[in-house]
Amino acid sequence: MRALVTGSAGFLGRHFVRGLTECGFEVVGIDLVEPRQPYRIDCRWLGDEGHFDLIVHCAAIIGGREAIDGTPVSLSVNLDIDASMFRWATRTKQGRFVYISSSAVYPVYLQNADWHPALAESRVEVGPDFRGGVSYGVPDSVYGWTKLTGEVLAGYAREAGLPVTVIRPFSGYGEDQAPSYPFRAMAERAKARKDPFEIWGDGTQVRDFIHVDDIVGATLALALNHVDGPVNLSSGRPTSVQELAETFCQQAGYAPAFALLRDKPSGVAYRVGSNHEMCQWRKPRISLEEGIARALAT
Repeated sequence: MRALVTGSAGFLGRHFVRGLTECGFEVVGIDLVEPRQPYRIDCRWLGDEGHFDLIVHCAAIIGGREAIDGTPVSLSVNLDIDASMFRWATRTKQGRFVYISSSAVYPVYLQNADWHPALAESRVEVGPDFRGGVSYGVPDSVYGWTKLTGEVLAGYAREAGLPVTVIRPFSGYGEDQAPSYPFRAMAERAKARKDPFEIWGDGTQVRDFIHVDDIVGATLALALNHVDGPVNLSSGRPTSVQELAETFCQQAGYAPAFALLRDKPSGVAYRVGSNHEMCQWRKPRISLEEGIARALAT
């Protein structure tokens, strides 16, 4: 069994390479190495590699909330990356294709401070508009639109004969994540015993944190069982950013003051996913407390 991982040097990509190798796959990784063309995947090179039984498409321009809010146009190149991969995989009749979408595809109006529904997969709202076309609930920023469009492309690729699994990870985290993400940033502050301890926003924004090992494990369970999805990958546990910071500091053994940086981007107020569909195939195994302990020990 051969597997291809795009974006294999990135956070998710590294963990998928390891997970697939442990499952017995021969893994080919591709990542960006040519600085003059930083946003393109050369599918002509992929064409020389023959057939893959499984493709995990992790390649994307990312960078945390600051990039989503601060440089949204730069994220639009993800459409080019996704379209190139779908065209190549469909044309060359590849095996199952895993498209990594995002919880950012959910309508923003469902993620406010006053109403707290668990976001089930069906809450990505698609319906007819007044012109007879298709209308979507407004997702989170340009990043959400690119991922939602990627899901639409996945549907067309599936109709053309490519088996596609779509996953929607919520707030994935891990010990080796980039410091531009809140989990790793807080881990570094706690290890350095920062006082005051900085928190972006007002601290009340709620997220659904899921460890990267659970993302990889659940994704492979879905793909190897030929589940098309989309399927949320989430813990189903709401945790505020303030609670995350407090738990880091408790485990680090100190009690700092907290400095709320209200001028920093903080995203939607409440984003928690229903993981009912995911748990049919694999339940989360790493608690947030265990994930924090691992990060502090690294």
